[in-house]
Amino acid sequence: MESQWFQHLVDLEAYPIYDLNHPKTEQILKKAQSQLDSLGAAEMPGFLTPKGISQMELESSQLEKSAFWNALVGNAYLDEPENSLPENHVRRWTETTSLGAVGYDQFPKEFLLRKIYEWPHFMEFIRTLLGLPKLYQYADPMGALNLSVMKKDDYLRWHFDQSDFVTSLSVRNSEKGGAFEYVPRIRAPRQENYEAVQSILKGNRERVIHIPNCPGTLLVFQGRYSLHRVTKIEGETSRLMGLLGYAAEPNVMSTEYLRKIRYGRTEPLS
Repeated sequence: MESQWFQHLVDLEAYPIYDLNHPKTEQILKKAQSQLDSLGAAEMPGFLTPKGISQMELESSQLEKSAFWNALVGNAYLDEPENSLPENHVRRWTETTSLGAVGYDQFPKEFLLRKIYEWPHFMEFIRTLLGLPKLYQYADPMGALNLSVMKKDDYLRWHFDQSDFVTSLSVRNSEKGGAFEYVPRIRAPRQENYEAVQSILKGNRERVIHIPNCPGTLLVFQGRYSLHRVTKIEGETSRLMGLLGYAAEPNVMSTEYLRKIRYGRTEPLS
């Protein structure tokens, strides 16, 4: 195995991802693919060892000091509210999102989260899980890898993603709050299901799945059609989450607008 140092940081006994033909890996992939098909999310707890969690938290806590923090008001569709619609239409409902972000160009090459992101075995595992012919790193020098930082009173509003999938690795939980909640497959490509979405925004929890943030957990989530949020952060301990940006197509870039609101700049660090 080419990356021996991963043996003590990633639990390769539980997740032998370096060998896709390993019986245990095949079982993991089968289970994860089934979860994606039925719920739009595949949760893999204990992906990192306790030593790996400790190292990643130490490194990430150094990075969080340089996070750009922003608060934005918007709708669940991450687009401009359509004023031509009725005032009570769900696309005109807004909430505030507040959080911080550290960009890919701020990660030292030796930091564990970056090494995992760039690890060919990890990329091949994610590609196979998603059933894609190819998988690429984001070409964006800031958006390829992020550390999401949420401090006291921060909140990620109910929303749909504009990408097909997100890969995350939990680093540290807040004292309270900071749970990931989602409603699987609440809309479809040709069926927005506005009434059901509005019901969730009003507080209906009948279909809501609640996933506590557990450090060391790998999560692959398909959020384009599943409404989701992160609950309000409580306590003085910040919530840290690695967001690993991959795409099914090459040369995927963020817009300048997205860079500006997420990192407070449009150009990468030299």
